[in-house]
Amino acid sequence: MPTTPNGRSRPRAALAMAPGAAAAVFPPVSLAALAQVCDLVPGPVLDDFSTDRATAVLAEVELLVTGWGCPPLDSAVLAAAPRLRAVVHAAGSVRTHVTQECWDRGIEVASAASANALPVAEYTVAMIVLTGKRVLERARDLRATRRRDAWLSTPREVGNFGRTVGILSASLIGRRVIELLRPYDLHVLLHDPYVTDEEAAALGVAAVGIGELFALSDVVSVHTPLLPATRGLVSGELIAAMRPGAVLINTARGAVVDQDALVEAAADGRIRAVLDVTDPEILPPEHPLWDTDNVLITPHLAGSQGNEWERLAELAVSEVARWTSGLGFAHPVRPERLAHLA
Repeated sequence: MPTTPNGRSRPRAALAMAPGAAAAVFPPVSLAALAQVCDLVPGPVLDDFSTDRATAVLAEVELLVTGWGCPPLDSAVLAAAPRLRAVVHAAGSVRTHVTQECWDRGIEVASAASANALPVAEYTVAMIVLTGKRVLERARDLRATRRRDAWLSTPREVGNFGRTVGILSASLIGRRVIELLRPYDLHVLLHDPYVTDEEAAALGVAAVGIGELFALSDVVSVHTPLLPATRGLVSGELIAAMRPGAVLINTARGAVVDQDALVEAAADGRIRAVLDVTDPEILPPEHPLWDTDNVLITPHLAGSQGNEWERLAELAVSEVARWTSGLGFAHPVRPERLAHLA
């Protein structure tokens, strides 16, 4: 059996994800790095556990490296994988493929959610700064007029000095946003019912109720996972409470926001919005948000893309190496935390 440099046997492992995800996250150089820390099954990735080849591979693997498009690891799949002891997810949420049966069998799970959180946080901070300077609106005016505005007459509400930013949920991404905002001259509020005042103070933010968050903030950034309890959490009442000209940024899930109420408030010009997610994911061509000037819609691009996929692969390789060496995962997913995770 192949061994690691420290003499331990390397676990038999396979990739389980959509072929396109495997090609994006694990190009040859990343596959080579992964093969240094596990005995990787050669050949096509597993994207259908019902095939004869998948049955043969599952019978021998101790570890699955999963990604976007991995089918659910249900009881039938686990029955075909008697040696499986760990799953390393080279993406964010494990909710769509790690089942209760995995937890019941004591399978260890790790995720690259922390690595995927960073580009989302970077996108969020960029949008906070850009909307504070009214960049999109002023660039549009410049294109239309072809002349500089009266910059010494810039309204006092433009700019980022002393602006109040509200973070909805101290998720992995919400915490990274808070961390990245520390060098800025901003006042940061947080609403998260699971975070105490003391924990909020340690993060350098002020804990407030959800109503206060929306009423006091110049920009509210949504980082709440979509759960039954959070569907429509950003209600019409909360949107109506936002300051005139305030900005709603959503990089979480579209269904967390009452989209009809958002349409009305944005169309009236009362608030602005930056939406990397909508409900549905791609709005119908005739949807009014497409033609609302004070709404920016981006194609769910905040998460890892392009060269940022390398960070996911590096974390997955690191986790496999740690697990193989007996150190345990640095980024484990605990079943008791699933109710609060995306």
